[in-house]
Amino acid sequence: MYSAEYIQTIIRQKLAEAEYDREPHGLYEPIRYMMDLSGKRLRPALCLLACDLFGGDIKLALDPAVGIEIFHNFTLMHDDIMDDAPVRRCKPTVYKKWNQNTAILSGDTMMALAYEYLMKAPAFALQEVLKEFNRTAIGVCEGQQYDMDFETQTEVTIDDYHRMIRLKTAFLIAGSLKIGAIIANAPPEDAGKIWSFGNNLGIAFQLKDDLLDVFSDHNKFGKMKGGDIAINKKTYLYLKSLELANPAQKKILKKYLSPLFTDQKAKIEQVIKIYEELGIRDHVWQEMQKYHLSAMSFLSQINVNRDRKSEISKIAGQMLIRET
Repeated sequence: MYSAEYIQTIIRQKLAEAEYDREPHGLYEPIRYMMDLSGKRLRPALCLLACDLFGGDIKLALDPAVGIEIFHNFTLMHDDIMDDAPVRRCKPTVYKKWNQNTAILSGDTMMALAYEYLMKAPAFALQEVLKEFNRTAIGVCEGQQYDMDFETQTEVTIDDYHRMIRLKTAFLIAGSLKIGAIIANAPPEDAGKIWSFGNNLGIAFQLKDDLLDVFSDHNKFGKMKGGDIAINKKTYLYLKSLELANPAQKKILKKYLSPLFTDQKAKIEQVIKIYEELGIRDHVWQEMQKYHLSAMSFLSQINVNRDRKSEISKIAGQMLIRET
């Protein structure tokens, strides 16, 4: 059994071996820049940990895990364009450093590179790995479309929000785990349970991300404070606040989180003020705990010795208390 620290080390080493010094330089330099930004490498780590959990050879899962990480960064590169985000991990986003067309084309290339790595999955698992990856990638795109739709919709429910983040965020975490399980030749029932573990963990992870967008140390978090508020994202914080707000507070929230209100500084300040009045941090934390407990329940049901689950359990706990 391997430690999470060791697995993250070999992922960093494998990613460092990737060759981006290709021509045309203008296509590959933005990819190198994006991949060099300091990230948690969470999804490839979960892929390898799941493979190890079921007694598989993590070397067989290493290339597919790298493909998952490249795909994840591709989605971030394109998301930054759609969200008009100026900063990613404390540095200018690719489209800000270069331009929008470059970010689109380099992102498209990353998608192809992701498949190049995923195709290196062992032959016995290749078809199922690609099937799961395609299911995951389509889900992520569906979730992103819901997220964009919600920015201009006036009526969005908490259930709508959960469906969106399940697709946009949780699917990739769940899919990463299941791909590792497939390569380890895990029993289908257990592969399904590790997917469900990741699905619930991913929802808790996104809730934490929404919370950090507003209430983190943004020198650590690496994004603009209140960025979700600025672009009218219907996060759990906003939707729960609408549920808890008195009529006056509800009127203010709807006024400021509208495409018609363009003063971003005032928007962020006023919405955060109401979040604080309503104690929204505690409500988000309770929701995170609910999904985290559900995730751990699925992990407990997997027919593997409890000791082998310790590293995945540790990462799951870290995801809940992270500051970045």
